[in-house]
Amino acid sequence: MPTSFTYFDRHRSGIDISELLHPSGRQFQLAFQLGLLEYGDLINQIVIESELTDETTIGLARVSLANYFAAALLMPYDAFLKACEDTRYDVDLLSHRFGTSFEQTAHRLTTLQKPDARGIPFFFLRIDAAGNVSKRFSAGRFHFSKFGGACPRWNIHRTFEQPGETLTQLIQMPDETTYVSISKAITRSRGHYGHPPARVAIGLGCDKAYADGLVYFERLKLDTQTPTPIGVN
Repeated sequence: MPTSFTYFDRHRSGIDISELLHPSGRQFQLAFQLGLLEYGDLINQIVIESELTDETTIGLARVSLANYFAAALLMPYDAFLKACEDTRYDVDLLSHRFGTSFEQTAHRLTTLQKPDARGIPFFFLRIDAAGNVSKRFSAGRFHFSKFGGACPRWNIHRTFEQPGETLTQLIQMPDETTYVSISKAITRSRGHYGHPPARVAIGLGCDKAYADGLVYFERLKLDTQTPTPIGVN
C-alpha cells in the first residue's frame, strides 16, 4: 500500500489497513469507514443541502463529515466532555482513556461547542518540520492565515527538537488578544528502512481567560508573564 494507509474493497466488503498505522490510527480508519457505510445517505444529504458545487470541495466535505463521525464514535460527546472537565483537559490522559491519539484527541476538543454543553473553544494547528500547515481549526476567534505557515516565534516549531514533550506558551496577536497554547511533536505512523516515521507537531490553544481550566497552566502565574508576540503567519 505505497500511496495510502487504507483500501476499502466493496466487492469483498473488506478493508485493508496498513501495518504502519498505530492502533489508534487503525481504529479511527475503521470508524471512518463505518460512518461512510452506515450513514452515507445522511452524509450525502448534508452535502447536498450545503449547495456546494465544486467536485473537489464536495469530496472534502464528505471526508470531513465521516472523520467527524469517527471522532464522535470513539469519543462520545457527553462522556468526552465530562472527562475533559474531570481531567482539566489533559490531552495525554484523555488519549489513554479513550484509546485515541494525541492528534485525534486534540482535534476533538475543537468540536465541543453544542449550545447547551460547551467545552473550551480551542484552536488547533498541525505543521510539519518545514513549517507547512496541513490542518487548522478554530472554535474561537484565533486568527489563522488562509495561506502560509505559522509564526516562527510560536514554540510549536521547537517541539521537533524535544519530541514527546508538551511545551506551553503565552502568546499575543497583533490585535493584543492573548492566548495560552500547548504544542507537541508526534509520529502519525510507524516507519521502516528507508522510510522514517511521519512526524508532525500539534498546536492547541485557547483564550487566556480559559487558562484556569487547563491542567497545563495551574502552576504558572500568567499575570506576571509577558506574552510572546506572534503574527498570523
